[in-house]
Amino acid sequence: MNSKELIKQAEKSLAKEFEQIDEIRDYNQEKVLNAFIENKVAPEHFYTVSGYGHDDLGREVLDRVFADVFKAEKALVRIHFASGTHTLACCLFGNLRPGDKLISVAGAPYDTMQEVIGTAGDDETKEDSLIAHGVLYDEIPLKDETEIDFEKLEAAIDNTVKMVLIQRSKGYSTRKSLTMDVIEKICKIVKSKNPDCICFVDNCYGEFTDTQEPLEVGADLIAGSLIKNPGGGIVEAGGYIAGKAKYVDKSANRLTAPGIGCEGGAMFNQHRLIFQGLFMAPSVVADAVKGAVLAAKVFDEIGYDSYPKYYEKRTDIIQNITFGAPEQLEQFCRTIQSLSPVNGYVTPIPEYIPGYEDKVIMAGGTFIEGSTIELSADGPMRPPYVAYMQGGLNYSHVKIALTKILEKVRHI
Repeated sequence: MNSKELIKQAEKSLAKEFEQIDEIRDYNQEKVLNAFIENKVAPEHFYTVSGYGHDDLGREVLDRVFADVFKAEKALVRIHFASGTHTLACCLFGNLRPGDKLISVAGAPYDTMQEVIGTAGDDETKEDSLIAHGVLYDEIPLKDETEIDFEKLEAAIDNTVKMVLIQRSKGYSTRKSLTMDVIEKICKIVKSKNPDCICFVDNCYGEFTDTQEPLEVGADLIAGSLIKNPGGGIVEAGGYIAGKAKYVDKSANRLTAPGIGCEGGAMFNQHRLIFQGLFMAPSVVADAVKGAVLAAKVFDEIGYDSYPKYYEKRTDIIQNITFGAPEQLEQFCRTIQSLSPVNGYVTPIPEYIPGYEDKVIMAGGTFIEGSTIELSADGPMRPPYVAYMQGGLNYSHVKIALTKILEKVRHI
C-alpha cells in the first residue's frame, strides 16, 4: 500500500475521533466568541498607545477577554514575554520568596525550566536561578517513569510547600501529558493537605484541546505562550498569565516592576493580532490535533512506537514518535523541514541551544520563529531519540507532510 492509500484508509477509520475533536472545537469557539461579545470588543480596542502605555483600553479589554476564556479572576496578556519559559519564570519569581518551597509534581520539568529553577545549567546561570535566590525545591519522581505518583504527592505536601508546578504537556520526556482529570486530582490532593498552596499549571501546548482549562478544575494560576495554541498561528510574540488576581499581580511585578505591574507597557500595535489570533485558536488547535491523531494512526500502522495512541484522550498537540536511533530522528526532522512553507530548502542539524543540556534538532519552517502551533518537529539528541511533532495551521498541510514523510521514513 502506498503512502496516499495508507493516509486515506487511516482517515476513514478516524471518523469517531475527528468528530470528537470537532465537538471540542465548536464548544471552545463559542466560549471565545461569547467572551468577545460580553466585553464589547470594538475597533477602538485595536489601537495602541506609546511610551509608558498608560490608559491602554485595548490592553485592558484584551486582559478581560483572556480572563473570561480561561475562567480567571484576572489575566495578563503581553507581547513583552520573550517565550513561554519567560512567562513561567515571572510566575515563579513573582510568587516565591526565599525559604518558600516549590515542588514539581511530574518529575523533572521541561529542560529550560530546570535552568530557571537551578537544577541544570552552568555556574553563571545557576547564580540567577530560584534556588540561588533561596527557594527550596523538590520533585516527585514519576511512577514507572510515565505517570503521576499520587501517593508520594500526598506524602510530600505539607504546610511548608508554597507552590506546586504542574506541567500539563510532557516536554522532552516520554511520560503521559496530564489530562484535566489528572490535574483536578493533583489539585484536590494538594489543597486537602495545604489549602494555601498555589497550584500553578504550565499550560503550554494544551489550550483548547479540551472543553475545560486548568483553572476550572482547581488550579490557581496558569501561563502559556502566544506563539503556541492561543495565538492561533498569527501572533508574533508574547505570553499570558491567568488565575487568581493576587498571583497574577505578583507575576506582573516581575515582568515590569513593583508599582507598575499590569498598568504599563506599550503593545506596539499588536492588539488586533492577539485578539484575532485568540479568535482563530480553537479551529487552528483542532486542525493540529487532527494532524497529531492522523500521525499516531499511520505511524502505528508502519510499526513505530508512537504516543499518544490515536484513540486516547488528548490534552495537548504533541505527538511522540520514538525512533531509537539518532539517524532516524535527524532524517525525520529534515523531512519535516523540507515540507515547510518557509525555509523548506534548509537542512536542520543538531546543535546546542540556550536552555538545553543536550544538542537539539529542530525542524520548523514557520512564519513566526519558534512557533509550535505551526507544523514543526524537534527532539533532544539523547536516547530513546524521540521526535516531538506538533502543530499545523491547517489539517491539509499536516496530511500532505505525512504523506511525504511516510515515503521517506519507510526507507530510513
